[in-house]
Amino acid sequence: MKKNIFFILFILVTNFLSAQDDIIFLDNDTIRQEYDRAMNDPHIFKPRHFKMTEEEAIRMADRLPAFAVYRDTYFITGVPLNKEITSNSADVTFQISIRQRLTKSILPFKTFAYLTYTQKSFWDIYAESSPFRDTNYNPGIGLGKYLFHDKRVVGSVMGQIKHESNGRDEESSRSWNYLSLSAKYFFNARFNVSGEFWIPYVDGGNNKDLIDYRGIGYIAINYISYKSKWWLSAELNPKKGLGNVNTTLTAAFRMSAKSNQYLFARFYQGYGESLLNYNEYAMNFRIGICIKPDFYSIF
Repeated sequence: MKKNIFFILFILVTNFLSAQDDIIFLDNDTIRQEYDRAMNDPHIFKPRHFKMTEEEAIRMADRLPAFAVYRDTYFITGVPLNKEITSNSADVTFQISIRQRLTKSILPFKTFAYLTYTQKSFWDIYAESSPFRDTNYNPGIGLGKYLFHDKRVVGSVMGQIKHESNGRDEESSRSWNYLSLSAKYFFNARFNVSGEFWIPYVDGGNNKDLIDYRGIGYIAINYISYKSKWWLSAELNPKKGLGNVNTTLTAAFRMSAKSNQYLFARFYQGYGESLLNYNEYAMNFRIGICIKPDFYSIF
């Protein structure tokens, strides 16, 4: 019964958060046509920034819903690839990630203020009594803005103050605080490159060496096909030691043109996937469903 309740809850959340592409909020037919041409360009590796004035982009952003998806929101199940598969090693992972814009573009430098919240849970659903192994809570607050060059959108920058912890006490407690500086670069309508760099303050007494395993940032490459049918991503997170990289690869297939729900596959290898076991190596493959943030989102 508990398993069914959590799955139903996730479906309800995904339906509530599902959103269309940013482009539907444009009221300029010329820009819509430019977008369609860019998406249909067969030279998908050719740089082609989306033509749009700063005023048009800000008007579009101001019209977007204040409450929306921040990062991938998913419900996936899978198995380890580096150890024996049992009822105790197979699991479910789900993540809910949302953002709330606090202002429109009225702040200095035409920035937006926003709150973000990401919660990721690791659920030993196949084990006896189906316990939650770990849950990580990650709220943040910050500012963001689009970047322009020659009347074209080239990217966005964001700055946040964030906290992450697993809400436990004594020996199982894990927590840290950090200043997050992140950016996106829109290579063309199909590709963007994003990254995040953090300046950490690790206050958790039981995870003083967290940064050795989590590193101080990551870089990600994202690709979408026409009408967002396919969404492929690769995230590389360098950590302490030459050549040591935590890797996340995902593939998502859009289930319907009228929804933002994707069939989702995720491969992970490295350290720090969960706070509780941040210093233990993991390699796993999981599949399930996911909803995506807007590809051109400022966040």
